[in-house]
Amino acid sequence: MSAREDPGLRVQASGTKPGGSDHGGFRGDIEGLRAVAVIMVLLYHAGAPFLPGGFVGVDVFFVISGFLITALLIKELTATGTISLPRFYARRARRLLPATAVVLVFVALATALLLPRTRWVSTAWDLVTSSLYGINWRLAAQSLDYLAEGEAASPVQHFWSLAVEEQFYLVWPLLLLLSTRWARPRRQRPLHVTASLSLGLAVIAVPSLALSIHLTATNAGPAYFVTATRMWELAIGGGIAIGAARFAEIPRQVAATLGWVGLAAVVGTAFTLTTATPFPGSVALIPTLGTAAVIASGPAAGPLGPVLVLGLLPMRWIGGLSYSLYLWHWPLIVLAAARLGEPLTLSEGLAVVLATFLPAYLSYRFVEEPVRRARPLVARPKLALRMGLACTLIGVFSGLGLLATTRTAPSIPTASVPLLPAGDPARQAETPKFGAEVLGERPLGHPLGAAVDEVASITPDLLTAKHDLDKTCRFAGARVTTVRACAHGDPGSKSRILVLGDSHAQQWMPALKAIAGAENLRVVSHAKVSCPFVQGQVSRGSQPYTSCTEWNRNVRRTLAAEARPDLVILTNRMFAMVENGRVLTGRANAAKVADALRSAIREFTDVGVPVAVIRETPLAKVNIPDCVAANTDELTACATPRSQALQGSAQLAAVKGVKGAHLIDLTDAICPGDPCAPVVGGVMVWRDDDHLTRTYVQSLVPRIRAVLLPLLKGR
Repeated sequence: MSAREDPGLRVQASGTKPGGSDHGGFRGDIEGLRAVAVIMVLLYHAGAPFLPGGFVGVDVFFVISGFLITALLIKELTATGTISLPRFYARRARRLLPATAVVLVFVALATALLLPRTRWVSTAWDLVTSSLYGINWRLAAQSLDYLAEGEAASPVQHFWSLAVEEQFYLVWPLLLLLSTRWARPRRQRPLHVTASLSLGLAVIAVPSLALSIHLTATNAGPAYFVTATRMWELAIGGGIAIGAARFAEIPRQVAATLGWVGLAAVVGTAFTLTTATPFPGSVALIPTLGTAAVIASGPAAGPLGPVLVLGLLPMRWIGGLSYSLYLWHWPLIVLAAARLGEPLTLSEGLAVVLATFLPAYLSYRFVEEPVRRARPLVARPKLALRMGLACTLIGVFSGLGLLATTRTAPSIPTASVPLLPAGDPARQAETPKFGAEVLGERPLGHPLGAAVDEVASITPDLLTAKHDLDKTCRFAGARVTTVRACAHGDPGSKSRILVLGDSHAQQWMPALKAIAGAENLRVVSHAKVSCPFVQGQVSRGSQPYTSCTEWNRNVRRTLAAEARPDLVILTNRMFAMVENGRVLTGRANAAKVADALRSAIREFTDVGVPVAVIRETPLAKVNIPDCVAANTDELTACATPRSQALQGSAQLAAVKGVKGAHLIDLTDAICPGDPCAPVVGGVMVWRDDDHLTRTYVQSLVPRIRAVLLPLLKGR
């Protein structure tokens, strides 16, 4: 999400006419439009419930940037017949990189001082990729990585939009040069120049929009971040710059109406869209075309247009600070959330946003403006480029310095004592029951399962706890539809256990592997990220999870060609079903989920194969490794009330009344007391906020063995 300070606006405003343009110079309406965009982003990030679509402010910035940069390039191209790339990039270096370097250095220092060490490594690499304007690709990759789900937001995550713009501007000036090479702008008629530039624009905009629509529908995570799905938004702004002369001829009343309608479209989407809306895709056309309408109609509309509001002094002042406000607000929000607790309340979020104006103003006043206006840098592009390189390296070394600090800082206390066996009556509660009956959920209050502030040692190591999972099994990613099996135990065993589900099924493999090895069993799993084994279509995020549907179909074909298993284990995290193209919620979804699970269970029980449904893992209220690292002397701050942690009522309903279906409820072993402790018996329970650590799963082997073996046929 970018509030980029682009060339073309930072000129003297004195004498500017109310119409928003002073003979092609300052555009007060655009400056005010920037204010609208940055206010939407700030309020959205502050958690304002009345502005669920405030993220579209980024799209507004993209269009504004595309317009201003393209107008500047066209002006130079028309006047000189070429574009000086060194001068172009020198201008951007002066305007953008010094403030960026200051923020990145601040984030590195603040991370070391305020964030738990479990977040240092990821933040360090985020700083490096942000400095190099490539973090959007890192975030796109993480959106496909189920291990990254539940991770706290990076304090420089907002740099993704800055990265998109800089990558676009590596290509756009060159494309303008190539598209007008045959037209020779100083000699040919304007029509020829416009046609050439429009052709170059279409080369970027049309494929980018098509890809955005396609990828948003099929793979929404990467679609939000990758450059290719966003270039068309900047190109729309470029198109307005190319056709500026024609737009200036629009009748005033028509232009004014167009401008107000465009502004309404921008603001309206901020109030009506939500994070559940597929985005960017075709929906992004509404705020982007609305922004384009405001910009295109401004000169012709004059004082009748949106400049009446956008051109007010407070709006122009905020618009002038927009880049600094954007740079500073997100790190401060993330840092505040880490100290005050996530998520911030609305009052806390608004307080942080208001506080952002101070560093934003100081950065603008003492960094941005002095460097931008420095005569040696203006006169000598090579010097400005060297300055930009220095700023980039400062950001890179800030990240590398934080990474080095992570490796040299004193270690967090970790366990040096052997684990107590999970079945030890001195530590554990009664053996979990199983069967079709609905089990009661009662806090045990056992002293060794109660949440305490301090423990002598913790295992696994806090710095590696997030990755404490079984890595020997091939786990199918979001786009994979080819069935992947993971087998353990005795290949010649006559007893075979089949495990089906998502990452919550996969997390039990360390225990099942141990049981298989000890009992001469064969355990085979088919697991896919966020994909429960059910009848029907499920969603991932706000979209139908079509690859999950295909995956389950292929799993069924695979199983039909194999011998029947002796036992099937099903488990998954709670999910949302899709009905008639609509993602269900609330009670309607819970009922549909129970029916879908029951149908999947009966696929096996109807042919005599028993099914064990492991109740869904209790949820922690926070990312446990991060919280424990920040509260090693107050672990109760990371505890979760049992009433909040328990879930899986749909699974209870699914097994009820189904002969051959058994519910395995390990809740009392995972959460022995109330509240649920983050560390039990010196072992960290969760590796994020909903997956158990491999170490804790292995400690439950005796319990799981005790309930599984009686279910196997012939035992």
